Amino acid sequence: MIEKVSALHFDHHIGLFGDHEGKNNLLKIKELKDLNIFQVAKFKKSSVDVSQIKIDDISLPLSNPSVSCNSDIRILWTGPDTWTFISKNPLKEKIASSLKDIDFGITDISHSRAAIQIQGDNAIDVLKKGSPLNFNEDQFSVNSSSNTTYNGINILIDFISLDPTTLNIYSLRSFGGSFYHSITDSALEYGYEGI
Repeated sequence: MIEKVSALHFDHHIGLFGDHEGKNNLLKIKELKDLNIFQVAKFKKSSVDVSQIKIDDISLPLSNPSVSCNSDIRILWTGPDTWTFISKNPLKEKIASSLKDIDFGITDISHSRAAIQIQGDNAIDVLKKGSPLNFNEDQFSVNSSSNTTYNGINILIDFISLDPTTLNIYSLRSFGGSFYHSITDSALEYGYEGI
């Protein structure tokens, strides 16, 4: 049997890095593995009312930067009539049972993404170093998501929590290593723990 290699298998390292000595509240950076990620796009010819659709009792978010979620699934608005579904559990059947293939294009993009989570008081400061996104609380807060760039690499940011500050970040797998090293280089100033 062939062992599945994660997107950041050769890049992510466990341990303490950067200016970590004597600090109690280090950033934590980890690779998110084995996620089910689906892109769903409504066809232009479809007349279905997306405001009436629920998947696992979650309504689709209808505007930027909205995220709809429960303890199992996060649904990120990523463009007009376009969403990204993310879960640790299988999603295909849940999506297919609620969305008809004559109305929606449903694409499994799980293996084409690298994903990391950055957690800690300085997590947003790290992202501000490379992204033009407005991270002010009135513009981007918990359960917000945005497509943006980080040092020229296209990414998707999902703001998970404020206690502690937690953000999940996704890039194309082919840029995963470069993206990971760009984030960790920016985190060295604060010190971080790779977990």
